[in-house]
Amino acid sequence: MSASALTAVLLLLLIVAVLSVRWLAARDERGLLGQFGTPLLFGAWVLVFWQVLTQAFEVPQVLLPAPTLIGHALLASFGVLVGDFIQTVLHSALIGLVAGCSLGFATGVLIDRSPFLQRGLLPVAALASTVPLVGIAPIMVMWFGFDWHSKAAVVVVMTFFPMLVNTLAGLNESGHMERDLMRSYGASYWRTLFSLRIPVALPFVFNALKINSTLAMIGAIVAEFFGSPISGLGFRISTEAARLNMGLVWAAILVAALAGSLLYGVLGWVERRVTFWHPSIRSGG
Repeated sequence: MSASALTAVLLLLLIVAVLSVRWLAARDERGLLGQFGTPLLFGAWVLVFWQVLTQAFEVPQVLLPAPTLIGHALLASFGVLVGDFIQTVLHSALIGLVAGCSLGFATGVLIDRSPFLQRGLLPVAALASTVPLVGIAPIMVMWFGFDWHSKAAVVVVMTFFPMLVNTLAGLNESGHMERDLMRSYGASYWRTLFSLRIPVALPFVFNALKINSTLAMIGAIVAEFFGSPISGLGFRISTEAARLNMGLVWAAILVAALAGSLLYGVLGWVERRVTFWHPSIRSGG
């Protein structure tokens, strides 16, 4: 195909893509069609252009494999990727995420309760959060071994501080008038905490959870580069990249991206159900 013909085809595809996405987005912005159909159609067009451009310009598979090659690798190694998913996502990322967020939330409540901890523990936690991942991961592997426990420990370290900071900010979000009203009713600190301050802090907590859901996936995958058993998405990416098996590398990346997006979406759905009273949720429809 000549350059002019290729340009014409790409321009025609671009026009059709823009018009179709705009048409679908205008059908029902608040319904399921607008929420899920539009991004799915947009993603499908991205794959179409990806496939066309890689074949038209004969891009080497080592640099950027075509979507068809990635899909073939995904289907051919489906069982292997399922085991990697269980090792990295269900064990390392999820367990580390739950442990790190729980510890950060509990520490935030304790710091709010005790000014001494606020002056002493908060700076130490901030210092620990600045330690780079490439420095933490080898240490955790030496401490907890090569299995998923060391990767979960890395995720705990990465997710602890964002939850701590957001919890403290959320607990301080309740106004003085509301606290004075609780005190006028004779409510104790813990009754005020559970009836007023924690509900007000929930948008901040969910914000930390959504941030940490992406950090957990990054931490678990990168930690596997420094020592892992014979399974895991990070292990698969590093070993197959060394073999120049880029189809399987991109398939593992796709699995990680879909898992992270699904986790983020579930947290967003739970947030809308739990904090339905918040102005940001109500204004969003």
